[in-house]
Amino acid sequence: MAERSRLERTIMRQEQFESSIEDAGVLFEFAEEDEASVKELRELLERLEHEISQAETEMLLAGENDQLNAICTIHPGAGGTESQDWAEMLLRMYLKWAEARSCKTEILDYQPGEEAGLKSVTFRVEGEYAYGLLSAEAGVHRLVRISPFDQAARRHTSFASLFVYPEIDENIEVEINDKDLRVDTYRATGAGGQHINTTDSAVRITHIPTGIVVQCQNQRSQHQNRAVAMQVLRSRLYEIEIEKRRAETAELEANKQDISFGSQIRNYVLAPYRLVKDARTKLERGNVDAVLAGDIDDFIKAYLLSRRAA
Repeated sequence: MAERSRLERTIMRQEQFESSIEDAGVLFEFAEEDEASVKELRELLERLEHEISQAETEMLLAGENDQLNAICTIHPGAGGTESQDWAEMLLRMYLKWAEARSCKTEILDYQPGEEAGLKSVTFRVEGEYAYGLLSAEAGVHRLVRISPFDQAARRHTSFASLFVYPEIDENIEVEINDKDLRVDTYRATGAGGQHINTTDSAVRITHIPTGIVVQCQNQRSQHQNRAVAMQVLRSRLYEIEIEKRRAETAELEANKQDISFGSQIRNYVLAPYRLVKDARTKLERGNVDAVLAGDIDDFIKAYLLSRRAA
């Protein structure tokens, strides 16, 4: 159902694009004689350009978990109040970004700093491709500014990290295809009475893709033994899936970097000049205030393009 809803939204968006382009054509015809049509056409094209850019960015997301919601954690680096305040600024930036994309957000855990800012925060972003988009932001972020906490008004460098997990639904439904099973029946052995020892009631099930073999012979009928064996098989497959996810999480954890100089993915400079520069893609933006207010789509798209090219 989730996949169906996603596809329906994609089709609806395509239809909206086509309708907007037709509207633009009509406005273009009127624009020669009507100043109001010129203004309306300009607004329509700006909105359409922004929406198409978002659609192009989502086309770059093809990972297994990219369409899932995101669980994000921000930690300040060394530097006490300075870094804790910077972590708070990053939180605001991502909440503003989510709001602009009509994503729901929820603060799951918030540890305030002693004087200002925060010691750590975990928040959830619910929306289409939330994880795929925010995973492009995972890493260390570096801020250079005149410190508001330094009476001498000196320039300080602060670090904070963002880490992003996909939100995995724990209500796992184990799907087993009949074509993946080989079912053998045989005569049970050992204690159990005359009926068990003289009929082919025991069941052995082999799950071909994984090689897992389960068997049951303790029930009175073949039907009962098969039901119990299937229950055991589901449990085994469920545990394999959980272990796989634990391994993926461990791999993500291993990719964390030190929250310090040289490991940052992006630099935000407020003094002596104003510039935001991504260390991975070299993309620069001079409108620092807009970036800190959540306008980071250009950085996300640039990173996804560079990742695909690589």
